[in-house]
Amino acid sequence: MNYSNIIFEKEGNLAIVKINRPKALNALNSDTLKELDNVIDAIAQDDEVYVVVLTGEGKAFVAGADISEMKDLNPMDGRNFGMLGNKVFRKLENLGKPVIAAVNGFALGGGCELSMACDIRIASNKAKFGQPEAGLGITPGFGGTQRLARLVGEGMAKQLIYTGDIITSEEALRIGLVNKVVEPEVLLDEAKGMANKIAKNAPIAVKLCKAAINKGMQMDIDSALMYEAEVFGLCFSTEDQKEGMTAFVEKREKEFKNR
Repeated sequence: MNYSNIIFEKEGNLAIVKINRPKALNALNSDTLKELDNVIDAIAQDDEVYVVVLTGEGKAFVAGADISEMKDLNPMDGRNFGMLGNKVFRKLENLGKPVIAAVNGFALGGGCELSMACDIRIASNKAKFGQPEAGLGITPGFGGTQRLARLVGEGMAKQLIYTGDIITSEEALRIGLVNKVVEPEVLLDEAKGMANKIAKNAPIAVKLCKAAINKGMQMDIDSALMYEAEVFGLCFSTEDQKEGMTAFVEKREKEFKNR
């Protein structure tokens, strides 16, 4: 499929996805969300893709949802727009492959929410984060009230959302919103480097690790440990488990085949 607002490339076992509306600072409109939804489906079905890197084209990661599209919505249209964004971001969050956000610039509103739907966030030291929606007369609508509190704690999430403060990448690192901060010129290389490191591990095991963490965070500890035991046992049905452990015992390089 040809995309108008997304750049989709493959590099070995990596998928590189760029939001491509630089003149609008990559603001998310309905068309862009639908294209992103399509890209996620394509990646999910591609057995050659092990890890995804998501970034923005130009100076911004995603400066927010498209205010020019939102400003005249009625309550039902607003709800539907929020549900579209939440559906796409939840699909990204549940994708059976790790997603690394390479946050190159503004990650505000929907952009901050998009980054939080990814597994790992690496930020340029020029990046800015925030949920400024209350200053526009709305709430965060693409998961910000839920994922931010889970990442940085309830008190800090309330502070950021109530005030609409925009914070630096260093502050985002301090509060646990991002994993790492790097110089802008090495951002994509850092993200790809981490992605390639992940891709060298057994893809099925990584997929199950992601499922165990994501699902376990929504369970009580006893149920979560039971789920972990289930996926742990499931690993022993794979060829990659046999290869990984045999290679370790034989002191040789492992060759995973995603089976």
